[in-house]
Amino acid sequence: MSKPIYGMLLGGILGIFDGATAYFTPAVRHQMMAIIIGSTIKGIIAGLAIGFFSKKFQSLPLGIVFGLGVGLVLAYLVAMMPDEQGNHYYFQIMLPGAIVGAIVGYATQKYAGKTAPARA
Repeated sequence: MSKPIYGMLLGGILGIFDGATAYFTPAVRHQMMAIIIGSTIKGIIAGLAIGFFSKKFQSLPLGIVFGLGVGLVLAYLVAMMPDEQGNHYYFQIMLPGAIVGAIVGYATQKYAGKTAPARA
């Protein structure tokens, strides 16, 4: 499987869990479905970017750092949007986003793009 496709799939799956962490912020529990959908889309976008980066640069440390950075940037863009009361949840949004980015960066470098040996 190609690295961009692998990154998108893994980012989307982990994005579901990223969005589910909103349960721990009681003020936004009524928006859980929208948060999970948004986090899944954010994970797919991050996974695609990380996958293309991993395809170009074959370095595990660079993949992790890039994934962490992409996760932080996308999560920051989401955290900048206030809720109905004007509150921002930077820590609650950016921490899981950074973790998802780092995991996807690691996994795309480590496991994606492996080719099976040719059969004789």
